[in-house]
Amino acid sequence: MENKPSIVILCGGGPAPGINTVISAVSKSFLKDGYRVIGLHEGYKNLFAAEQKTVDIDFNYADSIFNVGGSSLKMSRYKPKNQEFCPDFFVKNNIKLLVTIGGDDTASTANRISKYLSENNVKIQNIHVPKTIDNDLPLPEGISTFGYQSAKAEGVHIGNAIYEDARTSAQWFVMSAMGRSAGHLTFGIGSGCHYPMIIIPEMFNKTEISLDKIVRLVISSIVKRAILDIPYGVAIISEGVFHTLSDDEIAATGISFTYDAHGHPELGTVSKAHVFNVLVQKKLAELNLDIKTRPVELGYELRCVAPKAFDLMYCNLLGIGVKILFDQGITGSMVTADVNGNIKGLHLKDIEDPKTGKIEPRLVNINGGKAQIIYKHALHYITPSDYEAAKKYLPSPEEYDFNKILNW
Repeated sequence: MENKPSIVILCGGGPAPGINTVISAVSKSFLKDGYRVIGLHEGYKNLFAAEQKTVDIDFNYADSIFNVGGSSLKMSRYKPKNQEFCPDFFVKNNIKLLVTIGGDDTASTANRISKYLSENNVKIQNIHVPKTIDNDLPLPEGISTFGYQSAKAEGVHIGNAIYEDARTSAQWFVMSAMGRSAGHLTFGIGSGCHYPMIIIPEMFNKTEISLDKIVRLVISSIVKRAILDIPYGVAIISEGVFHTLSDDEIAATGISFTYDAHGHPELGTVSKAHVFNVLVQKKLAELNLDIKTRPVELGYELRCVAPKAFDLMYCNLLGIGVKILFDQGITGSMVTADVNGNIKGLHLKDIEDPKTGKIEPRLVNINGGKAQIIYKHALHYITPSDYEAAKKYLPSPEEYDFNKILNW
């Protein structure tokens, strides 16, 4: 094969709707200008292997995957160490650009590789496309990470069916949604479904997160609804609340966990909804309240759905944006597209912590307009005006007062 200028595309982390759309749009943009487009399977795990697993992407391949969920390039969370770096693959294939699709870890690793190659006189650019259904990368205000809007839309679709089940069968569901450390997905699904209780890490801005507080918030909503003669509902909780809990508190739940080599409970092997539901049921039993709740986990169902209209357009812009930034000579940058479609590069060095080199997650603005409207006006929970009526269900209603629990 003629050693024409090439680009290589790899995907890191977990799936998100729109990955294939980005791969397709990037590929078409570079193919049009005569570049060879190499798709690399298994991300960084395969980049420095003796033999790479690759696919040459042509127009037909790119066109066929544009609106398909999942990723046509196999993914990996592998993080290579500096001593693994090797320039051979880049030199052999005359690669001019490394395109990475992923979250902050994937972007930071690309930056390290680029610096290494430059130090070894292999000059390539690297441009990152920000992907995560968690929406927690620090992009400019109001701009989503791709995949979030489609995951949220599918979550609302499923969530509305769960709410209808609750209403139809007069029962409660305790739902958990993905979100590494931020509550964007949980908040988006919960508010889209008009759930009576939405619990995210950011709402504990004036008190420490604890499982006891989470349980009392759920029961606050259940009792408030009972006072209103509404015997059903859904409480949605972000899995991100686990990230601030101690190993001892998690172990004290009584749930059987497996443990990693460092003695930490492996949360990824257990349904978070199951954990929350068991704790709620225990508390309801202590209160002699005969109310049944059932767990529902929302996570893997959302990651590989076909991208919705928003992400189809957005990912197309980001993919083309990679070529625009490349032609401008930009490197070490994330591609962004604002609400008007204007393409800009966001340099990683401008958003990383100068001391640690890590990129801090973007959290839900709990004091912002949307959050304040939902938490003050849309949810159901105990307030002082409910204390007298709540005594029918609770010995100490003030312990289940939403604002007191959060110290708001």
